[in-house]
Order: sequence, then structure tokens, then C-alpha cells
Amino acid sequence: MVNLTRWDPFGEMARFDPFRDMNDYFKGFMLRPVFQNMEAEPEIKLEISETDKAYTVKADVPGVKKEDIQVSIDGNQVSISAEVKQEKEEKQGNKLVRSERYYGRQFRSFTLAHDIDEAKADAECNNGVLNLTLPKKTGSETKKLAIK
Repeated sequence: MVNLTRWDPFGEMARFDPFRDMNDYFKGFMLRPVFQNMEAEPEIKLEISETDKAYTVKADVPGVKKEDIQVSIDGNQVSISAEVKQEKEEKQGNKLVRSERYYGRQFRSFTLAHDIDEAKADAECNNGVLNLTLPKKTGSETKKLAIK
């Protein structure tokens, strides 16, 4: 018995894509070697722990002076901003080969489960680590309502 198939003359053209593998040809071409040795913009990394009475936050702000760090608290939202200034020079003998400067502002904001008592909050910065002690406000527990 013979199987009959319908032939579509444009079916082959619909499957033809001249740019299909173009991404593989140029994958990593010129981009990776150029940006490989450049450092990324620094970020504020956080470590947050909680007890019954307070939150403890450790924020990495390497190379930032404590005068250039600002912490603001609004209810249960905490914001940390830091003015970052980095300068790097690379020399070979007396010849300057490369000079890089970065001036900018880093910002990190997060929301906690409980409101913070701003009057009792404490902050200190040592060796590029910002330590925050954020006591929870008393009487701010969530109240569950009974449905009638």
C-alpha cells in the first residue's frame, strides 16, 4: 500500500531561518575579553537576624567612611545609603598604565515584620561593617479579629 503525503512548496521556506545559529557564531566575541577584568559596582550586602525583642543587621560597606553612611527608619522599613568613593591607579615604574575612579551612591532598603523603636535603635561601623540593633516596638503585635 502506498502512503500519500501532501506536499507544501512553502513549508521548507517557513523552516528556513538564516539567523538561527547567528548567536552561536558571535557568542562571547569581543564582549567577554573587554569586560572580564573590570570590577562590578559594589553592593551593600546584608545579614539580618531576629530575636524576640530586636533585629540585628550587619551590612557590608567596605571602603566607606562612617560619615558617608545614612540609615533611616520609617515604621518597619529600613533604608541604608552610602556615598562610595573608589580610586585605583596601576603603574609600571613611573608610567601610569591605568587609572579608575568610581563615585556614586549605594542604596539598600528592606521591610521587617515588626515596627522598629527608632528611639532605642543603635548603629556603629567598624572595618567596613555596619552593625544595626533595631529593637521591636512593644504593643505592635498583629491583632487577629474573630469573624462573626
